[in-house]
Amino acid sequence: MTMTQPSSKYRRGDVVLVLFPNSNLRSAKTRPAVVVQADNLQTGLAQLIIAMITSNLARANHPSRVLVFRATPEGQLAGILTDSVVMTDNLATVMETEITRVIGQLAMDNTDIALHHTLGLPARAQ
Repeated sequence: MTMTQPSSKYRRGDVVLVLFPNSNLRSAKTRPAVVVQADNLQTGLAQLIIAMITSNLARANHPSRVLVFRATPEGQLAGILTDSVVMTDNLATVMETEITRVIGQLAMDNTDIALHHTLGLPARAQ
């Protein structure tokens, strides 16, 4: 018998509103985040790997973080309400049921570079 894998309605690069866990794992806050896991990962679990998005611009200027300006085309497509920082050094795995909705889409080029830094992955061939 073949196990049917659930197919996620979320895609890599989706900017979502989600109940994001604080690092103490005892509390959480609804905030934007970007889906960073591969499409069709098919783990058999209804969960997603996401990167936190913060409006605290003091957290920018690190190779693991990506600054996104609201007024740019990228910021407009992402659906963010203010200039923000994608923090690939703050990842979480959350159940899909904790996602409120998709608010936009983020191009993953800069986020992929930041993820490579965060995870210590070798540089990709161009």
